[in-house]
Amino acid sequence: MYESFNTGPSSRILMLGLDAAGKTTILYKVKLNENLETLPTIGFNVERVSPCRGVSFEVWDVGGQENIRRLWRHYYSNTDGLIFVIDSNDQERIDEAREELHGILSAPDMSSVPLVVLANKQDLPNAMKTSDIAQKLGLNTLGGKHKWFIQPACAVTGDGLLEGMLEMSNLIKKHHQNGH
Repeated sequence: MYESFNTGPSSRILMLGLDAAGKTTILYKVKLNENLETLPTIGFNVERVSPCRGVSFEVWDVGGQENIRRLWRHYYSNTDGLIFVIDSNDQERIDEAREELHGILSAPDMSSVPLVVLANKQDLPNAMKTSDIAQKLGLNTLGGKHKWFIQPACAVTGDGLLEGMLEMSNLIKKHHQNGH
């Protein structure tokens, strides 16, 4: 499913989201095509991943616990793209996720960075649809500054991860073509 190639310089991708959204599981599913048992990330994980030929990312997976989120801003500099991971089954914290996402996107270093929202855990019976998540996150209110895409995904099976990574690559290419 995932091909690994050394493809030269990689784009720096910041992967953020609330705790337990599945960020680290996604990172290692894309990197190794394996399901690793993960613990809450205290700090960060950095991995170079090449999910398909010609695409290479240096992914910074930063912990999402509430007391760590205030440190996210230290990772914004030189970011080429943002992957924001949502637990599609966690309807109680979708407003909290929206507040965090808009806080990230309002930071000067992140003001025009392309965004891919991975709506993880789509395999669960009460998972919200991507259209509902997009509406609840206020993605349509972002205006022209942020190009965004939302991808349904399941970290455990890998469903949607490759598509999300390819879309991130496309958004970054368009972003650079537009002189950013």
